[in-house]
Amino acid sequence: MSSRKILFSLTVLTICLVALIPAVAFAQSAQSQIKEFEGVVKTAVGNYMYVPQAQGLDIYIAGDIPGSIESLIGKEVRVKASLLPDKANLILAESIEVKEGTGYTQVYTRTAEPDFAGYFDPHLRDEYQALNITSLNKPEEWEGKEKIKVYGKLETSKVKEGGQEKEVKHIVILDNKGKELARIIVNNITDYASFYLKKLRLFDRFWFYVNVTGQVDKKVRTRTKEILSGDVVFCCLF
Repeated sequence: MSSRKILFSLTVLTICLVALIPAVAFAQSAQSQIKEFEGVVKTAVGNYMYVPQAQGLDIYIAGDIPGSIESLIGKEVRVKASLLPDKANLILAESIEVKEGTGYTQVYTRTAEPDFAGYFDPHLRDEYQALNITSLNKPEEWEGKEKIKVYGKLETSKVKEGGQEKEVKHIVILDNKGKELARIIVNNITDYASFYLKKLRLFDRFWFYVNVTGQVDKKVRTRTKEILSGDVVFCCLF
């Protein structure tokens, strides 16, 4: 083979190798973004699932699970999930298999893009001001605030309205001696907040993050101890 042909062959080979390097690097990077783990589903609400073996990460499922996501609770699963760079505490399920006997049956493969409406980014916690309620006669302690966090417990009761019975939820605020100080009317609880309520089922009290929607009139406040109403968007132990 002439030196010219050898040189041409070496040049082509070099070009091919250079072109291949980015593709290999991309493949390795994509592979490193996929995590696989096995464990028992402890909690599942809406699009969110909790498996302890996921090491503190919540699993987001973009789509439907046959029989509902709640049907996975208590079952051993094998999950492949991809990382979400802009959501440090979430991973996106790509596939889910349920253990049956000695093998696994696939019940979910992601076919849709995630919709994170209602997701609460932990970085937003600093926007919520902690309430320190000392008296119902001090409305300045809560009035004018749009984003609050309050330590208390969730209570569900039934009331009659227009001859019909309906459920009403309150966040009950207690003093250090366990005496009730005030109540916050809960209009709505997001799926993500409900998911965390389930995760915190072993605890009676925790911090509720609330978007305030209204104030309670003084006359009603005196009778019911209700000070305001709002939507619960997150809850945690701190």
